[in-house]
Amino acid sequence: MKPGERDQPAKILIVDDEPQIVRVLRTALSAQGYAVRVASNGAEGADMAREWSPDLVITDVSMPEMNGVDLCRELRQESQVPIIVLSVRSNERMKIEALDAGADDYVTKPFSIQELQARVRAQLRRTATSTGEEQSVIDIGDFHIDKRQHRVMVRGQEVHLTPKQFDLLACFAERPGQVLTHRALLHAIWGANADQPEYLRVNIGQLRKKIEATDEPRYIITEPWIGYRFLPSGNDVP
Repeated sequence: MKPGERDQPAKILIVDDEPQIVRVLRTALSAQGYAVRVASNGAEGADMAREWSPDLVITDVSMPEMNGVDLCRELRQESQVPIIVLSVRSNERMKIEALDAGADDYVTKPFSIQELQARVRAQLRRTATSTGEEQSVIDIGDFHIDKRQHRVMVRGQEVHLTPKQFDLLACFAERPGQVLTHRALLHAIWGANADQPEYLRVNIGQLRKKIEATDEPRYIITEPWIGYRFLPSGNDVP
């Protein structure tokens, strides 16, 4: 979604204690027409989120007082606002913790501002098109998924999937462009007590063979050590 497509500009809350990062983000996002506010730590960010009700939150993971992981947990107790976390490449552990705590996506520092803007647009589009009712038919990118009839069309051709493969694809299609951790996928498909990651690897491999047009994955992208990201139109940011 672009800012001009809604009655009011989307409200974005930036939570980061690095002045240079904040300055770049505020300038770039304001230039795109978004309403932007800034908090310097997680505790301040949580208070501002309650007061202002942003449409999207961008937060660093390493901050004083309350870090980004705890902020994600705090926000998820009260809201489903999209959360994008910023993390240095060496801080994989906190990145995974943030995603498990409720973050929707992440961008690794140093990052391209164009990529971040694309991630912002993707998250705002996702929330704008979601409804309170579960979708029975999902038309997205190269995919047509009928959940009631358990039918899948990829690039106009029907693809036959096992029940678990179908559930995985539907789970991905409901969260396009969003990073889904191994744990989140295991819990979503096999239940809260699932702890066998090989189940996931095998089913992802089989699903890829059925939906990908080449040996190089275009739709289900591996996020090393973290999980997977689904790109319904191929290797492009949604």
